[in-house]
Amino acid sequence: MTGQPERLDHFMARANAAYYAGRDPFADFITSPEISQMFGELLGAWVAVVWGQLGRPAPFVLAEAGPGGGTLMADALRLLRHVAPACHAAAQVHLIETSPRLRACQNAALKAATPNPVNWHDGLASLPQGPLVLLANEFVDALPIRQFVRHGQGWAERFVQAGRFVEQAAVLPPTHPALARPVPDGSVLETCQPALDFVHALAARLQHGRGAALLIDYGYDAPAWGDSLQALRAGRPVDPLRDPGTADLTAHVDFASMAQAAGSVDVWGSVKQGDFLAALGLGARAQQLARAVPAQAQDIRAAARRLAAPEQMGRLFRVLGLSVGVAGLLPGFAQLRAT
Repeated sequence: MTGQPERLDHFMARANAAYYAGRDPFADFITSPEISQMFGELLGAWVAVVWGQLGRPAPFVLAEAGPGGGTLMADALRLLRHVAPACHAAAQVHLIETSPRLRACQNAALKAATPNPVNWHDGLASLPQGPLVLLANEFVDALPIRQFVRHGQGWAERFVQAGRFVEQAAVLPPTHPALARPVPDGSVLETCQPALDFVHALAARLQHGRGAALLIDYGYDAPAWGDSLQALRAGRPVDPLRDPGTADLTAHVDFASMAQAAGSVDVWGSVKQGDFLAALGLGARAQQLARAVPAQAQDIRAAARRLAAPEQMGRLFRVLGLSVGVAGLLPGFAQLRAT
């Protein structure tokens, strides 16, 4: 084999940076906002209710992490403009996005969606102070992971070399999460420190200025193991270790670990996406749209099923909520609250 072994998280970060800088991700995969306008509209309604629970602050920071083509935020803002104009006027839109290519797409999608300027950031730290409502759909799954393999009482870490995995012995500190799970011999355990760091920083930001956040992604809410690294190109799975930069690399999200990383803020869920969207009124909105556009009724109902049906996105995708200073229950979570 040629070249030096590269730790998996370094490989993944490098590959995704090249991918989002040079390729059109919307040719390779579709996310919930592109499936149906209902997704962004329901999240816009969620924003309006949370804004009221925060005491209707004006202005407030309405942020999105990993906003893709800007579709989710555009749909949410359209809903706010029609049903909650005061919230729409108070929203200062801030997007966490590092790709110049995607920033251009987002600017085109949002230039007429809000009366206030849209602002871009490389990370969470530069968001302005004040009340914050943050949305993050399929953001965490692209953050780089590490993989460890149990061998008897010891561990090895996976590296990438010449398009394949190689292993190097790993000495883990006593507090490492790998040591707290009953991983079978020969099985893979994934960890994602950037996800934990993001949630920890987000929780600190909410504690400082109050607000709420939604993290929506595919993953699991109980201790798990296994190799979930995957790559998509033109909608089809491909080898994630081949041709870095030509496919989107993602992995399943560990919601339980993120909830723990949130610390002392109010933590809601995680819950299944299907249950969450149903609680926000997906069924009623689908019926309303189907009546308004009868020629598209079948497509509208099919999109709603794709978003919420257990055998489609409704079970695999999950929703985690964080809040500080929100009066009452966070919308969509009913009595499902973890502390």
